[in-house]
Amino acid sequence: MHFTAQTSANGVVERNFTLDEVTGVLWSPASGSDHAPLVLMAHGGGQHKRAPGILGRAHRFVTGCGFTVAAIDAPGHGDRPRTAADEQHIAALRQAQAAGEPLGPVVVGIHVDLAARAVPEWQTTLDALQKLPEVGAEGPVGFWGIMQGTGIGVPLTAVEPRITAAVFGCLGHESLTEAAAQITVPIEFLLQWDDEHVERQSGLALFDAFGSKEKTLHANAGRHGDVPRFEADSAARFFARHLSGAGASP
Repeated sequence: MHFTAQTSANGVVERNFTLDEVTGVLWSPASGSDHAPLVLMAHGGGQHKRAPGILGRAHRFVTGCGFTVAAIDAPGHGDRPRTAADEQHIAALRQAQAAGEPLGPVVVGIHVDLAARAVPEWQTTLDALQKLPEVGAEGPVGFWGIMQGTGIGVPLTAVEPRITAAVFGCLGHESLTEAAAQITVPIEFLLQWDDEHVERQSGLALFDAFGSKEKTLHANAGRHGDVPRFEADSAARFFARHLSGAGASP
């Protein structure tokens, strides 16, 4: 892991890093905190590691809970070049949008391809992060990712035993049911009741598929992009409960 830039403001140290072809950001408390809980954050489709939702939640988790937070660009997103397959996925998505066709089948294909590439990258990134003194190999790890972040995060959490709690949402069960059934860690799941891209029953089916004994459904009125801001506070409380072995508090 190679750090390429560092800034500090409002109690948060922000460091850019590269790891092979992966580009990412690490946020940590300016006061310093060895072996702090780590939260991995995955952005939505067409976004990047510094998307406003990622940046706002990262600062909330750092300043409010004392966590360390990491986000990386998904393949073909942010500072990473697109492959021919990425361009084909984008063209298919735009064609479906222009024709007024359902986006679900196209999005499922995109997420399956991205997860196949992104899951190993996240695991390699986690290996490198746990070698840092402020993280360490023994600290608890959480995962936050909705929309495309769920499409990548569910397969990742299903195979990564180091993740002990996760927030998902705004996605349906298509292609994710088998992986969700393998997940037994505590889950908080967000559902937009009037989502124009994800059928309500599909989202409910994904929530039902998780094998976790502790799982909570947060259903809010509104369309796909209308996730209420207060859900960031809820996620902070959720992670504070489940990553609090290191003394975190919301």
